[in-house]
Amino acid sequence: MKKVQVVAAIILCKDQILCVQRPKNKFSYISEKFEFPGGKIEKGETQEDALHRELLEELNITTSIKSLFLTVIHEYPDFELTMHSYICEVKNKELKLNEHIAKEWLTIDELKKLDWAAADIPIVNKLIMNG
Repeated sequence: MKKVQVVAAIILCKDQILCVQRPKNKFSYISEKFEFPGGKIEKGETQEDALHRELLEELNITTSIKSLFLTVIHEYPDFELTMHSYICEVKNKELKLNEHIAKEWLTIDELKKLDWAAADIPIVNKLIMNG
């Protein structure tokens, strides 16, 4: 099974968290699901470098990376995903969706209302538990 290493950003602005919706995908189980933005770690990149690059590419933003939050290993039907999620902060909510089809800024209490990609659910649950 193919193994994929990715980084994801839990982007905070005041008391809200950025949630982005994936476009349609050949894999129905991640098609149009919500996720934390990020992407694959390229050869030779640190996790933080990959996160900065992916957020610039996907959202046209620069964040302040604060700390590693949770590493999730999830087996999808076609690949195994290892996702390193980081708490990040931005000063304002200005961004441009270059790859996603929608965005929502939600409080922790509102996160459960979205249809999340399976690998992102443990992050959502930990955020809610930590309150």
